[in-house]
Formats: sequence, C-alpha cells, structure tokens
Amino acid sequence: MIKVVEVTTKQGLKDFVKFPFSLYKNNKFWVPPIIKDEMESFNKDVNPVFKNAEATFFLAYKENTIVGRVAAIINWLEVKEQGLKKMRFGWFDFIDDLDVSKALLAKVAEIGHTHKLEFMEGPVGFSNLDKVGVLTEGFDEIGTMITWYNHPYYKNHYETHEFVKEKEYLENKFKAAAADPKLFEKANLLIKRRFKLRELNFTNSKDIMPWVDKMFDLFNESYAKLSSFVKITDIQKEYFKKKYISFINPEYIKFVVDENDGLVAFAIVMPSFSKALQKANGKLFPLGIFHLLHARKNSKDAIFYLIGIKPEYQSKGVTAIIFNEFYHTFKKRGVENCIRTPELEENTAIRQMWKHFNPITHKRRRTYRKNL
Repeated sequence: MIKVVEVTTKQGLKDFVKFPFSLYKNNKFWVPPIIKDEMESFNKDVNPVFKNAEATFFLAYKENTIVGRVAAIINWLEVKEQGLKKMRFGWFDFIDDLDVSKALLAKVAEIGHTHKLEFMEGPVGFSNLDKVGVLTEGFDEIGTMITWYNHPYYKNHYETHEFVKEKEYLENKFKAAAADPKLFEKANLLIKRRFKLRELNFTNSKDIMPWVDKMFDLFNESYAKLSSFVKITDIQKEYFKKKYISFINPEYIKFVVDENDGLVAFAIVMPSFSKALQKANGKLFPLGIFHLLHARKNSKDAIFYLIGIKPEYQSKGVTAIIFNEFYHTFKKRGVENCIRTPELEENTAIRQMWKHFNPITHKRRRTYRKNL
C-alpha cells in the first residue's frame, strides 16, 4: 500500500531533498545538488519566490520506506497576472512503480482542484530560472547542476497516467574549437561600428554587481513572448544576485552596451560543476567546497546559462560581439566543450544563433500536461 504524506518538518524536508541520493546511488550520470542549497531554495523564509508562489511537498512511502516525492507549486504571478490557471509540479522522482507516481500526481491534482485551476504541468520549478523538463533522450550523458536527471522509465509513467506532451526542450553541445573566429571577428567590428556598441568584460565580481538589475530587466524583456515565461521580480533579482553571480567566474559574464551605456545584450556562462558535485556528494564540507572552487577555475567544459538580447537588436548580429569575447576567454582558460542549457524547441531565433557552431543535440526533455 502506498501512503503519501505532506512534508511539514525540517527533517521531512531533508528526507525530501535526500531521496534522489538513494534513487540514483552509483549512477554515473546523475549530478547531486548541494543539500544545504536545496534546503534553502525550499525555505519560505529564504527564497523570495514564495512572495508570489506557494509549494506543498509530498513524500510517498511503501512499507515505511520513501519511494517517491513531488513538489506541488502554484505561481500566483502566472495565475493572476497572466490568467494561466496552471498547477505546476516539480522535483518529481519515484521508483518504477506506477502506483507510486499515480498517488503523488493525485495529490498535485487535488491542490489544483481546490484552487479551481485548469491543468497541471511538469516537471517545472517555481520560475524560469529553475530546472525544467523530464529527460527523454540522453540518459548516458552526464547531467548539469541546472537540469534534472531521471531514469528512462519516467516518460512511460507520464504517458500511462494520460499526460500529454506540452513543451519540448533541446540540449546541444559543440566543441569550443568549432567556434571559428573568422565567422565573427569581422562581423564583430562591423556590428560595433554600425550600432555604436561596445563590449564589457570583467575580472572582478564586484564590478558586475551594478549591472545585474539591468541584466534581469533585459532578461524579462528578451523572453517575454515565450509561452512559458514568468518575469523575475525585484526581490528575486536580489536573491539570485547573492546566490549565483558572486560564484560565477567574472570572466564568463559578458555585456554589450550602446553609446549611452544602455544594456543591449548579456551572456552568462558557467564552468561545469558536474564532476565536482559528484565528488562533493551533497556536502560542501569538508572537501566539497574545494572541488567546486577547483572546477570554477579549471573546468574544461563551459555551460551557456543565460543569453538575453534587447528585442530591437535581435537578428542584427550582436551575438558576434559576445562570441568574439568568449572565444578569447575560452582559449585562455583552455575550455574544450560548450554545453547549452535546455532551449524551447519553438525558440527558432536561438537555434539560428548557434547554427555556425555545428551543434549536436545530445539530450531532449519535455514537460507534460493534463487537464484538471
């Protein structure tokens, strides 16, 4: 018999966070989170997303053993401002038992019905900066710190429970050597001259901070038209600024500004922490922090995390400026592989941007929906 229990204690939340550590034990492709960070992201007193969202966490038990988990999420900005009556769910993991996944999804649906929402979609996080999608291809590729990894049987569970595909995401990679500088060096100079633009490079995190709010404003503006977009609020900007920006190598953040220092484009690249996180195994201390710091400086893999371009400058070659700067940084750092975060299949503009780099789609993931 399956028993589903709402998490109401700190220990229960810790059990929720740690369940995948047993589910994926000895899996060489799963990348564990840092337990402390995961706990904080679920803490209503720490994560500002809870100013505009709510979440209920559930654990499934079978014979007193945890066999599944799910977070049922309502983003009220999405529901009230966008009129999208969506019940979100994420952090959905389970053993290969259809009764377990069914029981957890029933709890999500129950909350959706209570709030008179129209459909449920997952796996998704609280906002657009969270992880998204269940992996459907690429199970023999190592995960990243900003994506979920899952067993191949997950897809079958969604479809058996009569969920249908909602959105498809592609993950691509290419060799840094494929970024032939001849493709953008000339264009870089031409675009800068034509639109009176210049690049901004950084060597110190504190020099980036005055630009971060403008960067998130541009992020909101760049992605506003995508179907899944929920804007980043001012209080979330402060949270992400403290949590992420100071930890990213400042050389991996590039801005493009106009003649009045108005922000036109930005790109954030992260060194891959996957192997370091596997060595840390959920703990920063005593040695986890050293593995992460080593990866920050020495990782040969770089993940393109966020790129934003002002709408009126899109399709005008501004990316040539960004890629030119990254080419020189990567060459200096010895970066060999470039990995892109999940991108909506419908986002043709972003795919056009990468076409010169001969990217290979190495993973696919999707979200599923079901009417309530």
